[in-house]
Amino acid sequence: MDRTVLLGIIDSLRKGQVPAVSEQDFPCFSPQETEGNPWLSPAVLQRLARSWNADDIPTFERAVRAIDEGELGWLGFKVVYDADAAVRNVDNEVTKKYGEEGSADGLDAVFFCSDAKELASARTPSARDRFQMKDATRGPSMHTEQFDGLTWCSVPLQDKVRVWLLGASDSAAEVAALAAHVGFDVVAVDYDAAYLNEQRFPGVQRLLIDSFDDMEDLPARTGDYVCVLTRGHMYDPQGCVWATRIGAHYIGMMGCAGKNQKVHGLCLERGMTEEQWQAIKRPIGLKFGAVTPAELAIAIVAELVDVRYHQRYSKEARDKHDADLGR
Repeated sequence: MDRTVLLGIIDSLRKGQVPAVSEQDFPCFSPQETEGNPWLSPAVLQRLARSWNADDIPTFERAVRAIDEGELGWLGFKVVYDADAAVRNVDNEVTKKYGEEGSADGLDAVFFCSDAKELASARTPSARDRFQMKDATRGPSMHTEQFDGLTWCSVPLQDKVRVWLLGASDSAAEVAALAAHVGFDVVAVDYDAAYLNEQRFPGVQRLLIDSFDDMEDLPARTGDYVCVLTRGHMYDPQGCVWATRIGAHYIGMMGCAGKNQKVHGLCLERGMTEEQWQAIKRPIGLKFGAVTPAELAIAIVAELVDVRYHQRYSKEARDKHDADLGR
């Protein structure tokens, strides 16, 4: 999330103006994200912006502070499409009871929610509202559409984790689509435009290079994730060396034991240490019997999600999450 967007909203509200907002800044309202959803759209975002006033400034200020302090947080939106249904209690014998009060009111709202479940909003939420607002830290999750009359959406305030896919292999194409879908910033790299194209890698960044021997100018950051998936494994050594050099948080490489031994020797020849080699996950992906490129992509992206989860959340938070789910 760009903090300057939030500062612009705060400035407009202080002046009594309607903030200028776009679905590029709040992609949960974009046509791509809301396709098939009758309650969310770019027009709804504009409706929400017209409803904000000076009382909402502390909510946006709290979101800016979360960005500045590197805190996990979300800016969320309560969207009401049937005010009467929203305030009525529609619990049944399965759902947890939240009292006789449904949503606190039949009005739209903006709110902040941290990973620690701290809430900030100009409106006083009901118990059910708090339940759904806190679920914003999960996406929001499966409870978004649980109750009639209203829906919820959110945008994360933290940057997406960047994943480099080195090689435009069939597996890489499958990984690109799935990784982007679960919220990674995906960059696919190859030297052959016949493989690295819009048809095979739609909706992700594509970088066409001259050679895998010349990747020093790629705009990588320390902490990025790297999946070494070159076609035929021909350039895996170059990929592993580059990923180690940039200080990637995660490096995974496709391949069988025999091929990996060859890559091992070539990596050491290029200056890698044995310790650096041992830090590479090989074979890449969680183990559950994946064979086809699509199945391998599920295994790989599942591992990326798990790495991101362990990176962002403390052991205490993970243990609590598992306990809540009865794991």
